[in-house]
Amino acid sequence: MQNEFPNYHKDIVIDGVSVAVGEEKQINLNIAKLPSRTSIDTPVFVYRSKEAGKTLLLIAGMHGDEINGVEIIRQLISKELIIPKRGTVIAIPLLNIYGFLNFSREVPDGKDINRSFPGSKDGSLASRVANAFTTEILPHIDLGLDFHTGGGRINNYSQIRCLTTEGQNEEYARAFSPHFIINSKLRDKSLRGLAQKMGKSILVYEGGESQRLNRAPIKEGMRGAVRLMHHLNMIDDEDLSKMRGAEQNLEPIILQKTSWMRAKFSGLFRSFVKNGSMIEEGQVIGSLTDPFGELHHDIICKQDCHIIAINHQAVVNQGDAIFHLGKTSI
Repeated sequence: MQNEFPNYHKDIVIDGVSVAVGEEKQINLNIAKLPSRTSIDTPVFVYRSKEAGKTLLLIAGMHGDEINGVEIIRQLISKELIIPKRGTVIAIPLLNIYGFLNFSREVPDGKDINRSFPGSKDGSLASRVANAFTTEILPHIDLGLDFHTGGGRINNYSQIRCLTTEGQNEEYARAFSPHFIINSKLRDKSLRGLAQKMGKSILVYEGGESQRLNRAPIKEGMRGAVRLMHHLNMIDDEDLSKMRGAEQNLEPIILQKTSWMRAKFSGLFRSFVKNGSMIEEGQVIGSLTDPFGELHHDIICKQDCHIIAINHQAVVNQGDAIFHLGKTSI
């Protein structure tokens, strides 16, 4: 094991704070200051085993209104489920504190941190947050889990997104064992794209919707993180069993292509199918009506596919995304 990780016993240094093997520390990574001169610090939790192993990152709250991931990591920390027997875990429950305080996806300059990597220390606020993460955190890790939810009222069924053809991405995604694995292209200036260039795997977990705590995807995110740690030999069988349901390791459905079904008319939207279900070509999966009883439009699926997200907004405009569909073939 030592030969596999020759540099493991070197201290990890984050924002000038050293963490030696066998230590656990909370480091307050300074990002910037509010106009009131109040410092904005991002808590970073580091757990280092004395025994060598991989370094796993758990990060959430890159989009400040996506709360499920924050709760996933909070519970993992509170229940001491991510303390490794071998290797290191770096946990950041909330990266975008600005957005969290303002119930917003973005930082106050209106930019998306996950479209700002690698960032710049002299750039916009989003770019500075990305730069702090890129310089202080990313060099230390081997792989990571980035927790997200659907935006707006989009409710994502539990899923892992990664480029399955690169490195060990598919192996790690299968170890997490979500219901769906989506072969997802890299986005420009995203954390996942930057990490891939550096030879590091970042899996994106999507589950639930923004500004809500959704119990099922939170539990599934926790189970998946513990399963991945077990696969990486960071924890033992008895540690895995501490997370109820984590021992259940189902065969994921791998989706090669996804597309959005959009509203053809403005009006009241109703879904007739369950999120995560398999649907057939010709099946009526929802309806659009006006408020006055004059319009009724059945939403008919044109292909055999899986429902991977549903819009929970009751009133939609023409062109709004209402169903996210996934197929196992291109």
